[in-house]
Amino acid sequence: MPQEPAEPQVSDHGGGVHSIKVPIPDNPLGHTLVHLVDTDRGPVLVDTGWDDPASWDTLAAGLRALGTDVSAVHGVVITHHHPDHHGLSGQVRDASGAWIAMHPADTAVVRRTREAEPGVWLDYLCAKLAAVGAPDEHLAPLRGARASGRGRALPGLRAALPDREIVPGELLPLAGRRLRAIWTPGHTPGHVCLHLEEEHPAQLPGNGRMFSGDHLLPGITPHIGLYEDPDDAAGADPLGDYLDSLERVGRLGVAEVLPAHQHPFTEPGVRVAELLAHHEDRLSDLLTLLSTPLTPWQLAERMEWNRPWEQIPYGSRTIAVSEAEAHVRRLEKLGRVERVEGAGGGVTRYRSL
Repeated sequence: MPQEPAEPQVSDHGGGVHSIKVPIPDNPLGHTLVHLVDTDRGPVLVDTGWDDPASWDTLAAGLRALGTDVSAVHGVVITHHHPDHHGLSGQVRDASGAWIAMHPADTAVVRRTREAEPGVWLDYLCAKLAAVGAPDEHLAPLRGARASGRGRALPGLRAALPDREIVPGELLPLAGRRLRAIWTPGHTPGHVCLHLEEEHPAQLPGNGRMFSGDHLLPGITPHIGLYEDPDDAAGADPLGDYLDSLERVGRLGVAEVLPAHQHPFTEPGVRVAELLAHHEDRLSDLLTLLSTPLTPWQLAERMEWNRPWEQIPYGSRTIAVSEAEAHVRRLEKLGRVERVEGAGGGVTRYRSL
């Protein structure tokens, strides 16, 4: 017999806003906080969680614990396209007829991924990692997955296409609520925060509440890597986008932040200042490291992470080198580093100026 899901972990944040802890399988983050906003036309979800049977069961059980059901969901607002946020959106729509809204920049990522032939993503990733100096032992598993066709099982390959476009600065169509979209690129090109322009239910001072997705988290620095765009030669500046977006949400002066991971928190301006200082320090450290020309992979090996490089898992190393690239791209845009051509093997090195 199938097992009943564990008692759902739901929270009441007041003012017709609740959250459900939806698990992320085999991930240290543990869960996504899926938020439910009551509206005059039924519940609207902010994000949905990972596409996994246990995650679906938890989401469904959480909705029942809150006195509703998946079939009653009126709409789904997606903060960004990552599978721990957008994964279950299609199933929610199938079960309820709900609309799905997403920023067009992330919709373009979903569409490109869906339309790509099997293996194209792995080909792109292998070429990208080889160009930044990844060693053969890191590339071998990806090449093996490509040869065996295992790339078909990567998460997010068949993510749902949204029905509606999130327009930055405009109110979303939530009957009886004031939820305004704030475009906050950086973590993804189309990431949005959602400003609930309503009095805080506990009368906390400030300008309402904000659903922050992964943009602003209380104790985690969000991953900022190069955008997953094969057509981007050197144009995008994700870290620059992120820093600008941080300052934008800091100016909102909200009373409370409801993030997609960890827990709600107040005084977001303090957290914004911490994150701006963190990235300023990291850029300064990288300039010192790049006094000797390095590839992005070599730079990632020397950067300070939450554990020594030797202990960083395989998949996390790919994420780490993308973050190193984003920081180098920012320094390049600022005129603080230059490319060192002719290093051999088609691999580019960088050095500080």
